[in-house]
Amino acid sequence: LKNVKYTKKLLNYRNMSKFPLSAAAFLAPPASVRFDSVDYKNVLRWIPQPNSTSLQFYVQWKIYGEPQWLDVASCQGIQKHHCDLSALTSDPREWYYGRVHASSRNASKSAWALSPRFSSRWDTKISPPALKLNATKQGIMVRVKPPRSLVQKMNSRLYFKIFLIHASGEEEVYEMDCCSKHLLLKELKQKTTYCVQAQTLIHLQGKSSARSPPKCTSTLTQV
Repeated sequence: LKNVKYTKKLLNYRNMSKFPLSAAAFLAPPASVRFDSVDYKNVLRWIPQPNSTSLQFYVQWKIYGEPQWLDVASCQGIQKHHCDLSALTSDPREWYYGRVHASSRNASKSAWALSPRFSSRWDTKISPPALKLNATKQGIMVRVKPPRSLVQKMNSRLYFKIFLIHASGEEEVYEMDCCSKHLLLKELKQKTTYCVQAQTLIHLQGKSSARSPPKCTSTLTQV
């Protein structure tokens, strides 16, 4: 009697195997969905599953605590693996989520893949400014140029640290506010090479960038 029951179960399983599972069950969701934020440019990124060159992706976002997910109009049915959400996630007081699912040409869809919770205020990384040095008879003129997106978002709250590096390795540190276009480093030795680095600061948020790559120049002979 036990053998008869086992045979019936085996036959039932074989009959079911004639009707394969939906392709959607095998369409895996994107992996490693996360916000990549530099200078308040907030980009949702994900990693597609292997052999997924023909897939399309659909992105949604929402504010933490809100029940409704909203489509990102510019990121529906896309084949790229990132979506710029800067305009939608710019409020520094809010936390956000993003999610993405994949869809194949036969209309099967993956499950949604969710990002960690994100805040532009706390999670964005800031960049150092670009530097331009000009040796004059008075000293070294330093001009700083912060990233444009950072200026647009935080202009009045930006500060810069300027590091003057002597040949001996000794450093002098200066600070500039957002409104200063340049800094003149004076009382330097003639015909001597100095290097300069800069760092962006946002005091109100306790943020600082890495230092910029060093730029070097030699002082002139004073008349």
